[in-house]
Amino acid sequence: MAYAEPTAARSPALTRRAPNWSRLGLYLLVGLIVFSVAAPLLWILKISIVETRELSASPPTIWPHTFTLAHYEKVFGDPLFLRSLANSVIIAGATTLIALTLGALAAYPLARLQFRFRGLVMSGILAISFFPMVAIIAPLFVQFRSLGLLDSYWAVIATDTVFVLPLSVWILATFFRQLPRDLENAAWLDGASPLQAFRMIILPLAAPGVMTAAILTFIATWNEYLFANTFLFDNHKWPVTVLIPNYAANQFTPDYAAQAAAALVVTAPILILVLVLQRRIVSGLTAGALSG
Repeated sequence: MAYAEPTAARSPALTRRAPNWSRLGLYLLVGLIVFSVAAPLLWILKISIVETRELSASPPTIWPHTFTLAHYEKVFGDPLFLRSLANSVIIAGATTLIALTLGALAAYPLARLQFRFRGLVMSGILAISFFPMVAIIAPLFVQFRSLGLLDSYWAVIATDTVFVLPLSVWILATFFRQLPRDLENAAWLDGASPLQAFRMIILPLAAPGVMTAAILTFIATWNEYLFANTFLFDNHKWPVTVLIPNYAANQFTPDYAAQAAAALVVTAPILILVLVLQRRIVSGLTAGALSG
């Protein structure tokens, strides 16, 4: 008769799962990144809601001991700040519209036509974005002065468009390359011209890419400071990025609390825009990597 040895009961300590140190390390890394991103915003929020006397406390306070909305009332009660918000919308909106129009017209043939050195051409377009802006400030200043464009929106819009256009071209070319050519062939057989097929068939299907390019272009232009500060002299034409550093309690002392409040007011629309459209942005940026 076969005799089966009894199996030893496992100790609860042995059945307990070992900690996943790699997952724990990943969580710690993500938490550190989130903290490093959120800490400056939280500090600016703290500066914007405390009374002015607390800002000069020594040692500085970490947690707010006072609370006031006077700095936000000052910002929203300033007609010049409201005007600068409108200027930012005008400059960013016009730049986005021009960049999308030119970018779509340039990206479509780059995605469809087969020619030598196409990769080199695409790399050259992208290289424009990495060109140092400060290196061309002086020549552009002289050129715009000769053309009579200084202290006008067009000086800023033109330069912003040049630097955001490569990103639009790359994103849109990626989407156009994914669309099957049979769609255009069918449209041509139905009597549509190449431009009609592009406008009525290709662009609607590439809406996620167009939206992604529009959002990133708008954000980049909204945050631009160097060109606006150089080419615009009239403070009634300044965007918010130029106006905020010029907030002062008097002629010699910056009003840091008002600057912090204005910075949060300017950042809030972009933050809300990204949070609401984050899925579309991510899908737009990753679509090219998932295509075959």
